[in-house]
Amino acid sequence: MPQHKPDKEVIKSNRIKNLYWKESRTVGEIAKKLGLSSWSIYEFMRRNKIPRRSYSDANYVFYRGKPQFKLKEKLKSSEEQLKIAGIMLYWAEGTLIGSTVDFTNSNPRMVKVFLRFLREVCGVDNTRLRIYLYAYAYQDLGKLKSYWSSLTGVPVSQFTKPYVRIGNPNASGRKLLYGLVHVRYNDKRLLENIKAWIHEYISKICGEVP
Repeated sequence: MPQHKPDKEVIKSNRIKNLYWKESRTVGEIAKKLGLSSWSIYEFMRRNKIPRRSYSDANYVFYRGKPQFKLKEKLKSSEEQLKIAGIMLYWAEGTLIGSTVDFTNSNPRMVKVFLRFLREVCGVDNTRLRIYLYAYAYQDLGKLKSYWSSLTGVPVSQFTKPYVRIGNPNASGRKLLYGLVHVRYNDKRLLENIKAWIHEYISKICGEVP
């Protein structure tokens, strides 16, 4: 029986899907490899219903081969204490799923301690830090941004669009004088390192898995 050659469009679709998902290539890398424009790759993916990555996954792939943090290996006694404080704060107030380090708090001192941990122990790239502000409608967003920018050392240009809550701030009995902030750093490897440190420390002192 005569054999039918696979449709070229199907072959091309499978190749692009494998490069994009299995090999975690960026669209730019795929375009260069196939001698096409990035726009044509995007259009081909749309036409063939090849799903695209989420923003966080795309960001991780883009930066995967680039050093985005440098863990400090030899820590002084004070730095060891800072490391413990940082991982305990993150265990209590951080997001442990996904690919982004995301620490949430309204206490200025806790936010300052966690940022010192990120900078001095984890060696993060300051230009990739992001601040997400949660505030009430009656509060002055400009003043809040200025306050948190001064406290964190993160420029306002690195603040993402804030969440503004409409309604009675006293309904829950919780008053947020300075609002609430998320300190974010999009790097899955760093998140995995912090989670490993939490596991190691809790296992050491309690003999339990966190």
